[in-house]
Amino acid sequence: MPGVVTEPVEGDLAWQVDALCAQTDPEAFFPEKGGSTREAKKVCAACDVRRQCLDYAMANDERFGIWGGLSERERRRLRRERG
Repeated sequence: MPGVVTEPVEGDLAWQVDALCAQTDPEAFFPEKGGSTREAKKVCAACDVRRQCLDYAMANDERFGIWGGLSERERRRLRRERG
């Protein structure tokens, strides 16, 4: 927005400023059990901070929603694979 002064975001969560999901419907990233994750994953696939998002979710044991393009089940599997 022209003329709006914003403070730079720093720190561990600075990546969230560039997250495409922040510009879309958050409900797509937290579907009902058995609901489709397709739209959320499509947004994640085009996101420049997908890796940072996934790293955050893994480090903070996020148990719900789509983070970094992965569902809860996919993150659990990745956690097991990483040991």
